[in-house]
Amino acid sequence: MSEANFALRGATIVPITSAPIEHGVILVENGRISAVGGADLPVPEGVSVEDATGKWIVPGLIDAHTHLGVHEVAEGWAGNDTNEMTDPNTAYVRALDGINPAEPGFAEALEGGVLAVNVNPGSGNVIGGETVAIKTVGRYVDEMVLRSPSGVKSALGENPKRVYGEQKKTPSTRLGTAGVLRKAFVEAENYRGADGPDRDLTLEVLVKVLDREIPWRQHCHRADDIATALRVAEEFGYDLVLDHGTEAHLLADVIAERGIPVIFGPLLCSRSKVETVNRWPENAAKLAAAGVDLAITTDHPVVPIEHLIIQVMLAVKAGLDRDTALRSVTINPAKIMGVDDRLGSLEAGKDADFCIWSGDPLDIYSKVERAYIDGKQVA
Repeated sequence: MSEANFALRGATIVPITSAPIEHGVILVENGRISAVGGADLPVPEGVSVEDATGKWIVPGLIDAHTHLGVHEVAEGWAGNDTNEMTDPNTAYVRALDGINPAEPGFAEALEGGVLAVNVNPGSGNVIGGETVAIKTVGRYVDEMVLRSPSGVKSALGENPKRVYGEQKKTPSTRLGTAGVLRKAFVEAENYRGADGPDRDLTLEVLVKVLDREIPWRQHCHRADDIATALRVAEEFGYDLVLDHGTEAHLLADVIAERGIPVIFGPLLCSRSKVETVNRWPENAAKLAAAGVDLAITTDHPVVPIEHLIIQVMLAVKAGLDRDTALRSVTINPAKIMGVDDRLGSLEAGKDADFCIWSGDPLDIYSKVERAYIDGKQVA
């Protein structure tokens, strides 16, 4: 079914922001959800109705930290445009300009029910560049964009000190990395206060962060790096998002008190670095129990994008309650990306982006049978 206006009746509907509805009805008109309700929800005359009894309808899953399209699968160096590792501060580059929507990862996202993602530059640089929020279907990236920019990627910890230490450049230490960050923000403050300065693309991006137009997306694993992220954010007063947060549970009370979300993961991979030695699925439950707003990520292609829901299952198995688990790949990442007015839950007025699952999406045997974006069947 791909009509502009249609209804699905009889499924278990999971709106996310309200209780699941048994034998529910969802009504789609002109690419948006016009109503969600129980079996008695009226359907206008002339609207096509399909029986979806036994199925589950869930919002399109969202991964708030990927390299989808900029690190193409099975392409090696030729398809890897993740890091511009020629300067510790490349705030002026945009993930938007490196995305190839024809790469197989996008089809795999649909297979796994992932209908929106945030695409980030990599973590080789201290400041990696602008991130972009997109839907996972489109002929070219411009028609897929939800929000651009949706943040700025930055990295603490092992990656930048390794990349530039090997080049005998700053930063080669954690204190050097923090120094690069602070120096960049001081320069941005001066630029913001100057009278008619010449345009500087790098500083323009950092001013958007200081003005809280977009969040600072801080790659950090270890608790000491997370503490540095908190310290620098407090000094310069910007909105912080913690990406990965392997040891964020050790500072969960502080993170929750400051209202900082954590994008946790990936989980289905080896502990490939010293700073990931304490990666455990149980940490997700610890963060949620402390009141931290949690999202779960694949960090695609580290974990293939279609396995996002498998990671959620692992977190539930390790103690995360199912409602929080589903929020971690729907409404929470939508909020982090600044697109929760359109995505992340099944509510009237939002984009008709959802999947029909064969059963409970947290059941390993369930699969996506159909996916809809803007009310059109895309898989």
